[in-house]
Parts: sequence; structure tokens; C-alpha cells
Amino acid sequence: MAWLTAFAVALLALGGSAVAGTIELAPGTGELALSPHVDYRHDTTGRDTVQDAWALVGTDAFAPLPGGNPAFGFQDGAFWVHARIINRDPAEVRWLLVQTYPLSDHLDLYLRYPDGRIVHQTGGDALPFGERVIRYRHPNFLLDLPVGQPVDILFRVQSQSSMQVPLVLYTPAAFTELSRDAQFSIGLYYGILVALFFYNLVLWLVLRDASYFWYLFHISAFGLVLFCLNGLGFEYLWPDNTWLADKSVPLSISLALIGMHQFARIFLGLGERWPAGNRVSIVAIATFACFGIAALVVPYRLITPAVSLAVLASILWITVVGVVALGRGYAPARLFLLSWAMFLAGTAVYTLVAFGVFPKTFFTEYGVQLGSALEMLFLSIALSYRYASLRSENERIVSDANVQLERKVAQRTRELRNTLDQLEETAARLRESGRRDGLTGLYNRSHFHDAFERLLVECNRERQSLSLLMVDLDYFKSINDEHGHMVGDDVLRAAAQRIGDALEPHEALLARFGGEEFVVVLPRTDLRGAVAVAEGVRRAIASRPCISQHGPPVRVSASVGVHTVVPGTVDDIEDALQVADQALYAAKAHGRDCVRTSISAA
Repeated sequence: MAWLTAFAVALLALGGSAVAGTIELAPGTGELALSPHVDYRHDTTGRDTVQDAWALVGTDAFAPLPGGNPAFGFQDGAFWVHARIINRDPAEVRWLLVQTYPLSDHLDLYLRYPDGRIVHQTGGDALPFGERVIRYRHPNFLLDLPVGQPVDILFRVQSQSSMQVPLVLYTPAAFTELSRDAQFSIGLYYGILVALFFYNLVLWLVLRDASYFWYLFHISAFGLVLFCLNGLGFEYLWPDNTWLADKSVPLSISLALIGMHQFARIFLGLGERWPAGNRVSIVAIATFACFGIAALVVPYRLITPAVSLAVLASILWITVVGVVALGRGYAPARLFLLSWAMFLAGTAVYTLVAFGVFPKTFFTEYGVQLGSALEMLFLSIALSYRYASLRSENERIVSDANVQLERKVAQRTRELRNTLDQLEETAARLRESGRRDGLTGLYNRSHFHDAFERLLVECNRERQSLSLLMVDLDYFKSINDEHGHMVGDDVLRAAAQRIGDALEPHEALLARFGGEEFVVVLPRTDLRGAVAVAEGVRRAIASRPCISQHGPPVRVSASVGVHTVVPGTVDDIEDALQVADQALYAAKAHGRDCVRTSISAA
């Protein structure tokens, strides 16, 4: 009986229980992976109707997933998956069924209720993205699961891509949390790629080294591959183009492999170190160019397995050329092999999942992202190491060269000096960007404190008044709650633009202070002038609705607190900010959409 107890504990840990083929959703369950609990049937001809499938439910025609693995590889026909679910949670009657594989073509979901009623829903990338229940990169279906009633689920998938049925049930709250975390992780990954792209773009523009160009090509193409494989291309780039959604995967893989082979050729110097291997790599590049053209006309089910197998062959070949280059004394090949080992392992695992060799887990599904992020980082280091090696070699040549070579080296040194000057200018531009708020483009709070302190000292020295405005958007939280944060961000940008326009005639310092709050410093401005400026800012914000690309126009108003610093009375900027903040609270207390001064608030 010990094994039976352990099995029951394992099921409860998943948030539900399965008894005699029935999945019970216990109270408090947030999500449940269905793979360990469902039965499946492979319809090799793809001709079975839903009536045929219902007739076979409960017979030997349906069997548990082998090892709970929902990936079958590239298969003909269609796969049917059946599960019976009883919802025991009275607080959750609406659930979301998500297939966590975005590339399936045709998906059909049938729900059969105890009263005989059958509900049919469709999905997959053969339909426009806008037809999904929730605009999310994975196909999803909304389920009504009455409490205590057994509901039969029959799920059909037919696709030219890898046959996978990784089905997961979520409550709306659990799905919201999942999608937030997933989007953050994907955004972090692409943020790393973008940072590496622009860093090496600068180096390529400066050094004009072909290795940097093909590194950039490789980053871009492989980023597009993952964008397609994760379903983000269909979500953001071509949501209404099902043809491109079907062709994008083999096409982007072909481009990525062209970049991989060409980068290896240039970086390792195969033309000089191994001419025979160089010719093989050129043939591989031509082959993938043909694959890319063929991807536009050849059916997905034929071209994608061929390209995927070619990926595995490319993994082996690029490893071979790296080992050969290292064996022939090329030191940067060591870092090249280290970086490729991470990337190639992730790519190989993902490809083997597509063929059904490996089970679908978090690490096998996202191994490509993990491996490629490390690979891009180490390749960037390898490029720097290669450049350093070339510079050391140049220095050795200088020491042994004659007068003519010394002159050439001097010229090279001047070019390097120009390069360093350009890199310093780039660093200065990056420092400037660090002083700006990423959403509104205004100065951020850190820069504001430094600038305000200088202005305060200057006005005290000149015995001139200095005024401070605290501007806060009214009821901004309700805008986020009602319309969403994307609309809220648009409102913040529009408000920042209007404040800036209103302050244009004045020598003002404007910054985003935090959240929906902005701060303005008006040097050499007394209280009366500051109130007039504040009224202009308030009217500018409320003058017309804020237009958003993500929702309806939104009207917004602002409350403004004004404080004028008399020369010689305040040395601490925090004291001035506190008084202005009190004036802002007075404006809020007097009904919002108004201006109050520190004198009226006292």
C-alpha cells in the first residue's frame, strides 16, 4: 500500500486528483497539467469524425500517454485526447484550457455535459490570431465546469508541425499570474539579445570587422526563430496572416543556420586554417539558402522535418570545425566551442522534443533560450578576445617591423584612437539615457535631485526666488484598473508631453517624480508667476482626452501644489519638496483638478 499512498500524495501535489480516469479539481487548485491523466488515440488517417471518437471513448482504442509525454513528433493523421473532469471548487466555475505549444494548425475542443449538451470550440494557427478567446501566444479555450458535474473533454489536434498536446487547466487568476511571469521572462531574454545586438553593432560600425556583422546577423535571425517558435511572431508580427505563420518557422531557421555557418567560417578563419572544411561550410550555407526558398512553397510537414534534421547535422559540423581550429593553434576557438556548447545543447534538446525523443519539460522547452542567451554572451566575449589577440599580434609585428611598418602601425594607432573616442562618445550618450525616464522620456528622479540642488544654490547666491510645482494626475489608479496598464502608460506619456509644451516658454526643469507624479522647478519665479504657470499646466493636461493605441480616449485632470522658496530660507531640497507635497495634498483635498500654494495649505 505504500506505493498507492505515494501516488495519491503526488496527485494532490499537482492540485487535482484522478480516480478511474476522472480528474477532480479540488478547492484551491490554480493549475493542473492534464498529460498524466488523459487518454489518447492516434487516428492515422485523420478521417474520424467526432461521433466516431465519442463512440471509442472508454474502449481500448484510447490509452494513457506513454510516460505522460504529450509530444509525438512529426506524425500523419490526427490525435484525439480524452479526459473526464469533475470540478469540486464552488469558487471557480470558469477555467481556461491552454495548449502550451503554439505551432499546431487545427485544434478542436468538444465539451460534453451530463445533460447531453456538446460545446465545440476551434483554435490553432490556421485561424487568425484575433479569434482566440484570450490574446495569448498559446492556443486557449474557455471552459464552463459546473460544480460536481462530470464533464467529458475531447480534444483533437491535426497539424503539419510536431504533434504535441501539452494541455494545462488554469483558473483565470492563475493564468494571469502565469502570463505575467512568462512575458517578463521572455522580455528579459529579448532584452539581453537587444543589448548585445546594439553593443556589437557599435563595435561593427567602428571596427568594420566581418565577424561582428555575422554575429549581428546570427542574433537577429535566431531571435526571429525563437519569436516564431514561442508564438510571439503570430501574436505581434502577423496575427492575421496564417500563411506567414505557417512558413515563418522553417524560413527563420534557414536564415539562422546561414548566419551560424557564416559566422563560424569568418570567426575561425576556415579559409586559411582548413580550406576543405571551409568549402563544406559554403555548401551548407547554399543548402540552407535553398531550404529558405523551398520553405515558401513546400508544405510545412515536409520542409520542417528536413530543416530540423539539418540543424542536428549543423550542430555536429560546427563543433567539428571548432575543434579543428583549436587543434591548429587558434586560441579564440576555445571560447567559441564553450559558447556553442551551450547553444547547441539547447537547440539539440528542442529539436529532439519536436521529434518526440525527449519529454516536454520546462528545461527542454526553454533550453534554447537559456543556452542561446549564454551563447550570445560568450560569443561577444570571444569576439573581444579575438580582437585583443589580433591587437597583440599587431604589437608583435610592430616590434619586429622596419621603418615602413612602423609608419603603418602609427596610422593604425591613430585609427584605434579615433575608435576609442567614438566609444567614449557612445558611453556619454548611454550616460545621458540613464538620466531619462524610460516611459516618458523626461528626466528621472535621480537627475532631478542633482539639478534641483544646483538651482537652489544658484538662486540663493543670486538672491532670486525659486518655485516648485508638484503635479499629480487625478484618479490615475482607476484608469489603470478600468483600462489596463498599457492605456495608463499612454496617458502618462500624453500628460508628460502636455506639461512639457506648457512649460516651453519658461526656463523650467521638468522630471517624472514617480508613478503619476511630476515635478517642476521654475528658477527666478515668484509665487504669483508660479501659480500662473501651474494653472497653465493644469489646463493643458485637462484640455482634451488622451489618445491611446490600446484603448478608448481617456480624460484626465491634475492637481498641482506650488511652493516658492525665498532666498536664504531653505538649504535642504527635501524640506522644499515636503512643503510642495503638502500643497499638493491640499489641492487633492479641495476636490482635485485645482492649484493650491503652500501658503493656502498652511
